[in-house]
Amino acid sequence: MTTRPLIIDCDPGVDDAVMLALAFGSPELDILGVTTVGGNVPGELTSRNARLLRQVAGREDVPVHAGCPGPMVREPVSAPEFHGASGLGSIEVFEPKAKLAEGHAVDFIIRTLKARRDVSILITGPMTNLATALVLAPEIADSIRQIAVMGGARAEGGNVTASAEFNIYADPHAADIVLRAGAPTLLVGLDATYQVRATKERIEQVRANGSPMALAAAQVLEFSASVEKKIVGWDAPPLHDPVPLVWLLRPELVETRPATVRIETRGDFTMGHTAVEFRANRVGAFNVDWAVKVDAQGVFDLIAERAGQVAVKSATKGKS
Repeated sequence: MTTRPLIIDCDPGVDDAVMLALAFGSPELDILGVTTVGGNVPGELTSRNARLLRQVAGREDVPVHAGCPGPMVREPVSAPEFHGASGLGSIEVFEPKAKLAEGHAVDFIIRTLKARRDVSILITGPMTNLATALVLAPEIADSIRQIAVMGGARAEGGNVTASAEFNIYADPHAADIVLRAGAPTLLVGLDATYQVRATKERIEQVRANGSPMALAAAQVLEFSASVEKKIVGWDAPPLHDPVPLVWLLRPELVETRPATVRIETRGDFTMGHTAVEFRANRVGAFNVDWAVKVDAQGVFDLIAERAGQVAVKSATKGKS
Protein backbone atom coordinates (compact mmCIF):
# COMPACT_ATOMS: atom_id res chain seq x y z
CA MET A 1 0.00 0.00 0.00
CA THR A 2 1.25 3.47 -0.92
CA THR A 3 1.18 5.69 2.16
CA ARG A 4 0.86 9.48 2.45
CA PRO A 5 3.59 11.12 4.56
CA LEU A 6 1.77 13.43 6.97
CA ILE A 7 2.51 15.91 9.75
CA ILE A 8 -0.46 16.48 12.06
CA ASP A 9 -0.51 19.92 13.72
CA CYS A 10 -3.21 20.14 16.38
CA ASP A 11 -4.41 21.52 19.72
CA PRO A 12 -6.26 18.63 21.44
CA GLY A 13 -9.20 19.49 22.15
CA VAL A 14 -12.15 17.10 22.00
CA ASP A 15 -12.63 17.17 18.22
CA ASP A 16 -8.86 16.83 17.74
CA ALA A 17 -9.14 13.64 19.82
CA VAL A 18 -11.63 12.19 17.32
CA MET A 19 -9.36 13.30 14.47
CA LEU A 20 -6.40 11.49 16.06
CA ALA A 21 -8.50 8.35 16.53
CA LEU A 22 -9.16 8.42 12.79
CA ALA A 23 -5.54 9.18 11.92
CA PHE A 24 -3.96 6.54 14.14
CA GLY A 25 -6.24 3.88 12.65
CA SER A 26 -5.62 4.75 8.99
CA PRO A 27 -2.96 2.56 7.34
CA GLU A 28 -2.80 4.91 4.32
CA LEU A 29 -1.00 7.46 6.49
CA ASP A 30 2.68 7.57 7.32
CA ILE A 31 2.43 9.90 10.30
CA LEU A 32 5.87 11.52 10.51
CA GLY A 33 5.00 13.41 13.66
CA VAL A 34 2.35 15.20 15.67
CA THR A 35 3.05 18.84 16.49
CA THR A 36 1.06 20.74 19.09
CA VAL A 37 0.14 24.37 19.61
CA GLY A 38 -1.69 26.42 22.21
CA GLY A 39 -5.31 26.81 21.17
CA ASN A 40 -8.34 25.03 22.59
CA VAL A 41 -6.38 24.84 25.85
CA PRO A 42 -2.87 26.08 26.72
CA GLY A 43 0.14 24.51 25.04
CA GLU A 44 1.32 22.49 28.03
CA LEU A 45 -2.04 20.69 27.99
CA THR A 46 -2.26 20.16 24.22
CA SER A 47 1.17 18.51 24.19
CA ARG A 48 0.16 16.30 27.14
CA ASN A 49 -3.14 15.43 25.50
CA ALA A 50 -1.52 14.44 22.22
CA ARG A 51 0.83 12.07 24.06
CA LEU A 52 -2.04 10.69 26.12
CA LEU A 53 -4.10 9.90 23.01
CA ARG A 54 -1.04 8.44 21.32
CA GLN A 55 -0.65 6.06 24.26
CA VAL A 56 -4.32 5.05 24.20
CA ALA A 57 -3.86 4.25 20.51
CA GLY A 58 -0.67 2.31 21.11
CA ARG A 59 1.18 4.53 18.63
CA GLU A 60 4.29 5.51 20.56
CA ASP A 61 6.14 5.13 17.25
CA VAL A 62 4.80 8.58 16.31
CA PRO A 63 6.87 11.45 17.78
CA VAL A 64 5.07 14.36 19.42
CA HIS A 65 6.79 17.77 19.28
CA ALA A 66 5.56 20.68 21.39
CA GLY A 67 5.25 23.92 19.48
CA CYS A 68 4.24 27.54 19.92
CA PRO A 69 2.38 28.18 23.18
CA GLY A 70 0.48 31.15 21.82
CA PRO A 71 -0.26 33.24 18.73
CA MET A 72 2.23 35.32 16.75
CA VAL A 73 0.80 38.79 17.54
CA ARG A 74 -2.49 38.83 19.41
CA GLU A 75 -3.15 37.83 23.00
CA PRO A 76 -3.84 34.09 23.52
CA VAL A 77 -7.42 32.84 23.52
CA SER A 78 -8.73 29.41 24.49
CA ALA A 79 -12.02 27.55 24.75
CA PRO A 80 -12.10 25.45 27.96
CA GLU A 81 -15.85 25.94 28.19
CA PHE A 82 -16.21 23.68 25.13
CA HIS A 83 -13.33 21.28 25.79
CA GLY A 84 -13.17 21.02 29.58
CA ALA A 85 -10.36 22.21 31.82
CA SER A 86 -8.08 19.39 30.61
CA GLY A 87 -9.01 19.81 26.94
CA LEU A 88 -10.28 16.22 26.75
CA GLY A 89 -13.75 16.66 28.18
CA SER A 90 -14.68 13.91 30.62
CA ILE A 91 -11.75 11.59 29.81
CA GLU A 92 -9.71 10.79 32.90
CA VAL A 93 -6.32 12.32 32.18
CA PHE A 94 -2.99 10.79 33.14
CA GLU A 95 0.67 11.51 32.59
CA PRO A 96 1.71 9.59 29.47
CA LYS A 97 4.67 7.21 29.69
CA ALA A 98 6.43 8.46 26.57
CA LYS A 99 7.96 11.92 26.68
CA LEU A 100 7.90 14.65 24.09
CA ALA A 101 10.30 14.27 21.20
CA GLU A 102 13.35 16.50 21.37
CA GLY A 103 13.20 19.71 19.41
CA HIS A 104 10.58 22.40 18.87
CA ALA A 105 7.70 21.68 16.51
CA VAL A 106 8.74 24.54 14.21
CA ASP A 107 12.24 23.11 13.86
CA PHE A 108 10.76 19.67 13.17
CA ILE A 109 8.52 21.07 10.42
CA ILE A 110 11.39 22.95 8.77
CA ARG A 111 13.78 20.01 8.98
CA THR A 112 11.20 17.57 7.58
CA LEU A 113 10.18 19.78 4.68
CA LYS A 114 13.77 20.53 3.75
CA ALA A 115 14.49 16.79 3.62
CA ARG A 116 11.56 15.75 1.39
CA ARG A 117 8.97 17.18 -0.98
CA ASP A 118 6.07 14.76 -0.57
CA VAL A 119 4.73 15.76 2.85
CA SER A 120 1.13 16.80 3.52
CA ILE A 121 0.27 18.86 6.59
CA LEU A 122 -3.02 18.56 8.48
CA ILE A 123 -3.78 21.57 10.72
CA THR A 124 -6.69 21.41 13.15
CA GLY A 125 -5.75 24.30 15.44
CA PRO A 126 -4.27 27.77 15.05
CA MET A 127 -1.70 27.85 12.22
CA THR A 128 1.07 29.32 14.38
CA ASN A 129 3.60 26.51 14.00
CA LEU A 130 3.53 26.35 10.20
CA ALA A 131 3.39 30.14 9.85
CA THR A 132 6.45 30.53 12.06
CA ALA A 133 8.25 27.87 10.02
CA LEU A 134 7.38 29.75 6.81
CA VAL A 135 8.72 33.01 8.22
CA LEU A 136 11.99 31.37 9.24
CA ALA A 137 12.35 29.26 6.08
CA PRO A 138 10.00 30.52 3.33
CA GLU A 139 11.49 28.11 0.80
CA ILE A 140 9.75 25.16 2.48
CA ALA A 141 6.43 26.23 0.90
CA ASP A 142 7.61 24.65 -2.35
CA SER A 143 8.10 21.31 -0.59
CA ILE A 144 4.57 20.98 0.77
CA ARG A 145 2.39 18.51 -1.13
CA GLN A 146 -0.88 19.66 0.46
CA ILE A 147 -2.12 21.61 3.47
CA ALA A 148 -5.51 20.55 4.82
CA VAL A 149 -6.91 22.94 7.42
CA MET A 150 -9.95 23.07 9.67
CA GLY A 151 -10.66 26.76 9.80
CA GLY A 152 -12.80 29.64 8.63
CA ALA A 153 -16.43 30.37 7.87
CA ARG A 154 -18.46 32.06 5.16
CA ALA A 155 -22.23 31.45 5.08
CA GLU A 156 -22.29 30.25 8.70
CA GLY A 157 -20.65 33.34 10.16
CA GLY A 158 -18.46 32.54 13.16
CA ASN A 159 -18.42 30.45 16.32
CA VAL A 160 -16.34 32.73 18.52
CA THR A 161 -17.45 36.11 17.15
CA ALA A 162 -20.19 36.97 14.69
CA SER A 163 -17.76 36.62 11.78
CA ALA A 164 -14.81 34.51 12.94
CA GLU A 165 -14.20 30.79 13.45
CA PHE A 166 -12.04 29.89 16.46
CA ASN A 167 -8.90 28.49 14.79
CA ILE A 168 -8.53 31.53 12.53
CA TYR A 169 -9.50 33.98 15.29
CA ALA A 170 -6.95 32.46 17.67
CA ASP A 171 -4.10 33.44 15.32
CA PRO A 172 -5.28 35.39 12.27
CA HIS A 173 -1.77 36.62 11.46
CA ALA A 174 -0.53 33.04 11.19
CA ALA A 175 -3.46 32.09 8.95
CA ASP A 176 -2.70 35.06 6.70
CA ILE A 177 0.93 33.94 6.32
CA VAL A 178 -0.01 30.34 5.51
CA LEU A 179 -2.66 31.27 2.94
CA ARG A 180 -0.28 33.66 1.18
CA ALA A 181 2.55 31.09 0.99
CA GLY A 182 1.35 29.54 -2.24
CA ALA A 183 1.17 25.89 -1.15
CA PRO A 184 -1.87 23.86 -2.29
CA THR A 185 -4.41 24.35 0.51
CA LEU A 186 -7.80 22.95 1.45
CA LEU A 187 -9.90 24.96 3.92
CA VAL A 188 -12.72 23.16 5.73
CA GLY A 189 -14.72 25.80 7.55
CA LEU A 190 -17.93 25.89 9.52
CA ASP A 191 -19.97 25.90 6.30
CA ALA A 192 -18.88 22.27 5.90
CA THR A 193 -18.40 21.06 9.47
CA TYR A 194 -21.83 22.23 10.60
CA GLN A 195 -23.20 19.59 8.22
CA VAL A 196 -21.45 16.83 10.23
CA ARG A 197 -23.53 16.29 13.37
CA ALA A 198 -22.73 13.87 16.18
CA THR A 199 -26.18 12.41 16.74
CA LYS A 200 -26.74 9.85 19.48
CA GLU A 201 -26.93 7.14 16.83
CA ARG A 202 -23.61 8.14 15.31
CA ILE A 203 -21.90 8.30 18.71
CA GLU A 204 -23.12 4.77 19.42
CA GLN A 205 -21.84 3.71 16.00
CA VAL A 206 -18.35 4.85 17.03
CA ARG A 207 -18.61 3.27 20.50
CA ALA A 208 -19.76 -0.09 19.12
CA ASN A 209 -16.31 -0.97 17.81
CA GLY A 210 -15.13 -1.32 21.39
CA SER A 211 -11.44 -0.45 21.06
CA PRO A 212 -9.99 1.93 23.68
CA MET A 213 -9.60 4.59 21.00
CA ALA A 214 -13.20 4.15 19.81
CA LEU A 215 -14.45 4.36 23.40
CA ALA A 216 -12.38 7.51 24.00
CA ALA A 217 -13.75 9.08 20.82
CA ALA A 218 -17.33 8.26 21.82
CA GLN A 219 -16.72 9.68 25.30
CA VAL A 220 -15.48 13.05 24.02
CA LEU A 221 -18.35 13.19 21.53
CA GLU A 222 -20.83 12.66 24.37
CA PHE A 223 -19.11 15.40 26.38
CA SER A 224 -19.31 17.75 23.41
CA ALA A 225 -22.99 16.95 22.91
CA SER A 226 -23.74 17.76 26.56
CA VAL A 227 -21.78 21.02 26.52
CA GLU A 228 -23.15 22.24 23.18
CA LYS A 229 -26.68 21.48 24.35
CA LYS A 230 -26.19 23.70 27.41
CA ILE A 231 -24.33 26.55 25.70
CA VAL A 232 -25.78 26.62 22.17
CA GLY A 233 -28.93 24.52 22.44
CA TRP A 234 -27.99 21.95 19.79
CA ASP A 235 -29.19 18.38 20.20
CA ALA A 236 -26.28 17.13 18.06
CA PRO A 237 -23.00 19.09 17.99
CA PRO A 238 -21.00 19.67 14.82
CA LEU A 239 -17.79 17.70 14.39
CA HIS A 240 -14.99 19.85 13.00
CA ASP A 241 -11.42 18.54 13.03
CA PRO A 242 -11.81 15.09 11.43
CA VAL A 243 -13.28 16.54 8.21
CA PRO A 244 -10.06 17.78 6.52
CA LEU A 245 -8.46 14.43 7.36
CA VAL A 246 -11.44 12.66 5.79
CA TRP A 247 -10.76 14.71 2.65
CA LEU A 248 -7.17 13.43 2.58
CA LEU A 249 -8.37 9.85 3.03
CA ARG A 250 -11.63 9.86 1.05
CA PRO A 251 -11.84 13.03 -1.07
CA GLU A 252 -15.12 11.88 -2.61
CA LEU A 253 -16.80 12.56 0.76
CA VAL A 254 -15.98 16.30 0.69
CA GLU A 255 -17.07 18.57 -2.16
CA THR A 256 -14.91 21.66 -2.72
CA ARG A 257 -14.83 24.83 -4.81
CA PRO A 258 -11.78 26.88 -5.80
CA ALA A 259 -11.76 30.21 -3.97
CA THR A 260 -9.72 33.19 -2.98
CA VAL A 261 -9.58 33.56 0.80
CA ARG A 262 -8.15 36.53 2.66
CA ILE A 263 -7.85 36.86 6.45
CA GLU A 264 -8.90 39.95 8.38
CA THR A 265 -6.10 40.67 10.88
CA ARG A 266 -7.54 43.92 12.26
CA GLY A 267 -10.83 45.23 13.53
CA ASP A 268 -12.70 45.07 16.80
CA PHE A 269 -15.59 43.19 15.20
CA THR A 270 -13.94 41.44 12.23
CA MET A 271 -10.62 40.05 13.55
CA GLY A 272 -10.21 36.53 12.17
CA HIS A 273 -12.90 36.85 9.49
CA THR A 274 -12.31 34.74 6.38
CA ALA A 275 -13.29 36.64 3.23
CA VAL A 276 -14.19 33.91 0.74
CA GLU A 277 -14.58 34.84 -2.94
CA PHE A 278 -15.64 32.31 -5.57
CA ARG A 279 -15.57 34.76 -8.50
CA ALA A 280 -12.26 34.48 -10.34
CA ASN A 281 -9.88 37.45 -10.18
CA ARG A 282 -12.14 39.67 -8.07
CA VAL A 283 -9.58 39.82 -5.27
CA GLY A 284 -6.68 37.89 -6.76
CA ALA A 285 -5.99 34.37 -7.95
CA PHE A 286 -7.63 31.40 -6.26
CA ASN A 287 -5.46 30.25 -3.35
CA VAL A 288 -7.55 27.50 -1.70
CA ASP A 289 -10.06 24.77 -2.27
CA TRP A 290 -13.01 25.62 -0.01
CA ALA A 291 -15.18 22.81 1.35
CA VAL A 292 -18.86 23.33 0.57
CA LYS A 293 -20.54 19.97 1.14
CA VAL A 294 -19.80 16.88 3.24
CA ASP A 295 -21.22 13.37 3.33
CA ALA A 296 -21.82 13.39 7.08
CA GLN A 297 -22.73 9.73 7.43
CA GLY A 298 -19.71 8.80 5.34
CA VAL A 299 -17.51 10.73 7.78
CA PHE A 300 -18.89 8.81 10.77
CA ASP A 301 -18.69 5.50 8.94
CA LEU A 302 -14.98 6.10 8.36
CA ILE A 303 -14.33 7.25 11.95
CA ALA A 304 -16.12 4.23 13.39
CA GLU A 305 -14.25 1.84 11.11
CA ARG A 306 -10.80 3.27 11.72
CA ALA A 307 -11.12 3.97 15.45
CA GLY A 308 -12.17 0.36 15.87
CA GLN A 309 -9.17 -0.87 13.92
CA VAL A 310 -6.55 0.83 16.08
CA ALA A 311 -4.36 -1.92 17.52
CA VAL A 312 -3.92 -1.01 21.15
CA LYS A 313 -2.70 -2.23 24.46
CA SER A 314 -4.61 -1.18 27.51
CA ALA A 315 -3.08 2.01 28.81
CA THR A 316 -1.87 1.98 32.38
CA LYS A 317 -3.45 5.08 33.80
CA GLY A 318 -2.37 7.09 36.77
CA LYS A 319 -4.01 10.33 37.72
CA SER A 320 -1.98 13.41 36.95
